[in-house]
Amino acid sequence: MAKPNPRKPPSGRTNLASCIVAIIFLIFIAIVVLIVFFTLFKPKDPKISVNAVQLPAFSISNGTVTFTFSQYVTVNNPNRAVFTHYDSSLQLLYAGSQVGFMFIPAGKIASGKTQYMAATFSVKSFPLSANQPESVNAGPNVTDGLRGFRVGPAMEIESRLEMAGRIRVLHFFTHHVEAKSECRVAIAVSDGSVLGFHC
Repeated sequence: MAKPNPRKPPSGRTNLASCIVAIIFLIFIAIVVLIVFFTLFKPKDPKISVNAVQLPAFSISNGTVTFTFSQYVTVNNPNRAVFTHYDSSLQLLYAGSQVGFMFIPAGKIASGKTQYMAATFSVKSFPLSANQPESVNAGPNVTDGLRGFRVGPAMEIESRLEMAGRIRVLHFFTHHVEAKSECRVAIAVSDGSVLGFHC
């Protein structure tokens, strides 16, 4: 009776072929994961839209002005993960100098959601500049009767809103993201009404 031949151990070529197939398969899986990550989970910066700017209180005296500044914005998180912001601020500039500043409390914006935010703070008095841009200076001037200080009918301030934070993708990868918004606001010197703003 013939005895069955024992199986031959796998040759080195067979082992090498198996390793190559396994490596190719792992590379293919890695490429698919990267494609899915960069199409669905690629981190994007949040979008800030300024809806309104108001000055609830405004006064001018002896060539100096003081007011309360309010800005209303919407922040959209386009990511598939929660946006956690923790280092955010709003600052006001006039004639290149900072005249107001406010920290924005830390918070979270859910995935794909839009959050409405409002910031209101008082601005300490500061002197008006006689060198206003021509586009703001159009029209008759207002004269301070005490010192004869001439200022334009409108003043222009700049607001800078910066929001920074992080997004954690798939609970493992953390990415730093930030959003910025800069607006130029024209304000009537006579009563503090907002003539317009451009962001």
